Amino acid sequence: MSTGTLVGVIVVVLVVVAAVALLSRFFLQRKRLRERFGPEYDRAVERSDNRMAAERELVEREREHAKLQLRPLTPVTRESYARSWSRIQEQFVDTPQDAVTQADRLVTDLMAERGYPTEGYERQEALLSVEHANTLEHYREAHTISQRQDRGEASTEDLRAAMVHYRTLFEDLLDRREDDRREEGAR
Repeated sequence: MSTGTLVGVIVVVLVVVAAVALLSRFFLQRKRLRERFGPEYDRAVERSDNRMAAERELVEREREHAKLQLRPLTPVTRESYARSWSRIQEQFVDTPQDAVTQADRLVTDLMAERGYPTEGYERQEALLSVEHANTLEHYREAHTISQRQDRGEASTEDLRAAMVHYRTLFEDLLDRREDDRREEGAR
């Protein structure tokens, strides 16, 4: 075999190896994003022009999320929030509109306590998607109902559904397992 042919074969092999390595990395990242974002991955792909753009958006969310100074809740703080939620649920019977407004406020306060930004719904939604993707749709539904309530278009049944949605996100944000995972990662 001539030197030129040997160099050609080596170049082709190197190109193939590089292509396989790139594709492998690409598919591993896709798998990681799917596992991390769950249903939010599919939603981002559906909303985007293409899958790669959606994946870039999700990676950017991860980068922004990594900049946050998220804090675990102390047991006393966690209990205080749980008591507040119970009071709001009890209030729903007499004043459902006020209860939904207070539930929204309590969830926002809890986000702030944890270290999430509280300005701008879209930013909250994007950053919550990184660790709370499985309950994010509940937040969207509750937010939509709250907006309808503000326009006087929400029924009592809608408000009841909003409370259920807020409770799902609230419990996820309050969850001790998240704090335990974060503390293990810091070790």
